[in-house]
Amino acid sequence: MFSGIVEKLVPVLAITNKPGEIRSIKLRLGKSRVRVGDSVCVNGVCLTVSSKKGDQASFDVMTETLDVTNLGELVKGSKVNVEKSLRLTDVVGGHFVTGHIDGTGKIVGVERLPDGSVKTTIEASKDLTATMIRKGSVAVDGISLTLVDVKEGKFSICLIPHTLSVTTLGYKKVGDTVNIEADMLGKYVRATIQNMALNQ
Repeated sequence: MFSGIVEKLVPVLAITNKPGEIRSIKLRLGKSRVRVGDSVCVNGVCLTVSSKKGDQASFDVMTETLDVTNLGELVKGSKVNVEKSLRLTDVVGGHFVTGHIDGTGKIVGVERLPDGSVKTTIEASKDLTATMIRKGSVAVDGISLTLVDVKEGKFSICLIPHTLSVTTLGYKKVGDTVNIEADMLGKYVRATIQNMALNQ
């Protein structure tokens, strides 16, 4: 479990393909309490540390994950958001994020506002936006954000300068892909209502 508060923006050091279609992604995490077997949120995706040497950690990513997230687009030098998993004593500064991506979206608008913030509009599946509400929470590339507008197949978020400077969203542009995880509460409520309707 994570909180959606990105700890670091780090570059991809290497990407290698292993037998059986498993891809390994190596990151430089710096000083970290992360050990082999620990979970780390990488661009919103919960990955397991498969090996660690000094300040570098490697993660195995299976084909399924590559197919449903933007991790398959990474190349050496790409920047990714990272966050260590929460401990019971940690403060949850954002909202509960599982690291299980619901789908990807495409940035279709980037608007700089007079106050210095940036309004970013993202196109996503109608099924995904159906779980969202205005002023609710969403994780985009693992970043806990507040929904500004929600329409069928589209939503927007506003980013302060700090978020732009310390996360991938400061580098993203129109046409880029982002990982999306809808708030778990919205997903549970929707599933419950659908099940009730089926059982009537």
